[in-house]
Amino acid sequence: MVECRHQRFAVDCPSRVLIDQIADKWTMMVLTVLDDGPLRFNEIKRRLEGVSQKALTQCLRRLERNGLLSRRVIPVSPVAVEYEITPLGRGLQAPFKALYGWTMANLAEVEEARRAYDAQIPRRVD
Repeated sequence: MVECRHQRFAVDCPSRVLIDQIADKWTMMVLTVLDDGPLRFNEIKRRLEGVSQKALTQCLRRLERNGLLSRRVIPVSPVAVEYEITPLGRGLQAPFKALYGWTMANLAEVEEARRAYDAQIPRRVD
């Protein structure tokens, strides 16, 4: 295993890959919709407006590979698959809820900052 020094973010540090996975918008949303319990693929997709089947499939596979989700095949006809947050994945719920809370509490201020920035674009010289 590669040694990762605190806040250095070496290119070969495995934490970079994990942070990329955790910080992904679909990861955060998938883990949020699964907060109340296991769901099948199509139900997850219905709750995540705008996600493509390919993007959701890739996200679910990465989450399963990292141990944050479990996948269970339900032997019905046709075969169904259900996803559930693992105990390891549940550890992300509090930080995600805090991030969501911060987002909602500061959204108006961020939108105002965006409007002010965008209004300067034609006049700005960097």
